[in-house]
This record gives sequence, C-alpha cells and structure tokens, in this order.
Amino acid sequence: MITPRKRYLLTPGPTPVPEDVLLSQARPIIHHRTGEFREVLKQVMEDLKYVFQTQNEVLIFASSGTGGMEAAVVNLAAKGVKFLTVAGGKFGERWKEICSSFGVDFVTLEVEWGKAVEPQDVEEILKSDKNIKVVLTTLCETSTGVVNDVRALAEVVKKYDAILVVDAISGLLADELRMDEWGIDVVVSGSQKGLMLPPGLGFISLSQRAWDIVEKADVKAYYFDLKKARKSGVNYDTPYTPAVSLIMALKKALEMIKEEGIENIWARHAQLAGICRNAITSLGLKLFATRPSNAVTSVSLPEGIDGSELVKFIRQEFGVSIAGGQGKLKGKIFRIAHLGYMNIFDLLVGIASLEFALHHLGYKFELGRGLLKVEEEFLKQYK
Repeated sequence: MITPRKRYLLTPGPTPVPEDVLLSQARPIIHHRTGEFREVLKQVMEDLKYVFQTQNEVLIFASSGTGGMEAAVVNLAAKGVKFLTVAGGKFGERWKEICSSFGVDFVTLEVEWGKAVEPQDVEEILKSDKNIKVVLTTLCETSTGVVNDVRALAEVVKKYDAILVVDAISGLLADELRMDEWGIDVVVSGSQKGLMLPPGLGFISLSQRAWDIVEKADVKAYYFDLKKARKSGVNYDTPYTPAVSLIMALKKALEMIKEEGIENIWARHAQLAGICRNAITSLGLKLFATRPSNAVTSVSLPEGIDGSELVKFIRQEFGVSIAGGQGKLKGKIFRIAHLGYMNIFDLLVGIASLEFALHHLGYKFELGRGLLKVEEEFLKQYK
C-alpha cells in the first residue's frame, strides 16, 4: 500500500489540534511588549487557573513540559532540602535525571513499571528521613499508562511538612486533578497533550508553601528562574520573549475548554478510556497498567508480536500513529491515547487499524470484535 496522506494522531503527545486553534496561529504576529499582548496573557493566565483548579498563578515558559520539571527542581533546591523521586516509569526516571544533573540531594522510591505508587510506601520513607522536604511524582506515568493517586499522596506528604510536586504533563484534563482542594503544592504540565496545542509551552503553578521554599533558595537558573517569571507575571508580562503564536493558540484552546467544562472533559476522557480498554480486552489482549490512566491505554503484546513492528506497520500502512513502549518496555507494549481533541470516531479508527495490524502479524482473534465492542459500549452510554 502507498502510505496514506491522511493521518491520525492517537499518541499521548503530540495530540490532535483543533482547526480553530491552528488557525489562530495564522493571524499576523503582534509584538509581545504591548498592551494588546498583555491583555491576551492576562486572559490565558486566568483561564489556566481553571484548568489547574487553583487560585495560584500559572507561569508559562517557551519549552516542553520537561522545562517545567527542571524549573521545579532547580527552584526548590534550597540549602538543606532533600528530594524524594518516585520512579515507576520513564518519566518518573526523568525526575531522577534532573535531580542528578543539578547535584541535588535525593533518594528514589522505585515502583514496578505498570503499577501505581503506594502512598504508604512514600509515608514509610518520609517517616524514616525527616530531611526530605520535596516529593516528585507523576499524575499519569505516560510510559506505562498508570495514573497515581496524587490526592492520597498529597495527604501523606503534608503530614510530614513536605511538599508534593506533580508532573501532570500528560494527565492534565484527562485524569481528575484539583490542585488547591487536594493540597498539591506544585503542578507541571505542557501544551501538546490535553490542552490541544502544538508542542512548545511549559506550565508550572506553585502553592504558597512551595513559594516559601523558592524564596529562600539561591536559585541556580537564568531562564527558568521562577522568581523572575512571577515578578513579570504580576504585570501580565514575561521576563523573556514568549512564544507569541502559541499563546494566541492557547487562548483559543482555553476558550474551548471552558465552553465544554472541566467536569465534562474529565467525563469524556473516562468514557473513551473505558470503551478503549473494553475493546482491547475483547481481542484477548491484556492491559499493562494495573491502575490505568484516562489519558492513554497501555497493552501487553501477545507472544510472537513485536510492539515496535506493530506500531510501525500501523503508521506506515494506515497513517495512524499510536505509541510503542519506552525504555525497558520497548517492543513489549503498545499505547493508544484518547487524550485531548478526540471522540468516539478517533477510537474507531485506532481499534480498526490495530485489528488490521494484528491480523497481518498473525495474531488469532475474531476480526471485527474490537470494533463491535466500541460500538456496543458507546451505545450503552449514548443519549
């Protein structure tokens, strides 16, 4: 077959971008040191609070979500502050790598890939080491498809006068997260996931407890200095040149998010995730994550099927992009996202392409069973 020109993104980032959001970037660019742009920045900073479910300011950087992760570590690395990193996948390991890069004092809680961290395990470490003041974890561990119970983690961490930092880069808007209500101190995210934007923006929001540490820290950062960003943000400005076109797109995406409503968005992701998981298991496949996220479904490969080959075949033959395994899971799992600007028809495309590929690679199953399951599950809930 000739590689089709029409393409579908069912990866956990980048995700599909709505047409109106794309078109908002095509308008003539405006200068960032003007009242016109500051009005845009004022609006998006206010609307981001709704997405993060916080009254704290949300700072914006021209970076990927990893920039927000780095900003969290370097700005919280005050003298005498020890970190605990929770590593249950590729992005939990990224917390370790960032801490190592900056030479901060940290220990790691290793969690089996595919499983969620147990809050009591975190509590045992905090109980035994009073020097730990910052806990770094993920909401959705994108590499394994696991969602952690960050609400329970926040309760534990607060008991020991520490702060909880959550990488919500892929989980934001897919998995429920209420920063203020749950007592989460720092939330980091990125633009190319649930926010329905191209890559290029990183976000971070801090509680007052977290700012108290930042204010005492001798920050070894220039661009990612949160104190500078906060000072500029008071006047709806940025210390350095912002990604103007992406912020214009962000304004449009946030308008769409507010129109749909965050509760409805959480419900839509939960519905698609449930339908996807039922379709997958109807094909005789096993889910990899023991506590699956609503952002992405991870699936163990049957014996004799190589995950990398499966992903490549689907992309090249049908123009459908799903994700393979990362790190030690490479070739062993595949991942289908139902994140951001997606609906039931995106899921039908994904399951159809998966069935075609599995059939081609010799896996034995009842052809069409997954598609039928998608339709059956959707119609149960359709009103």
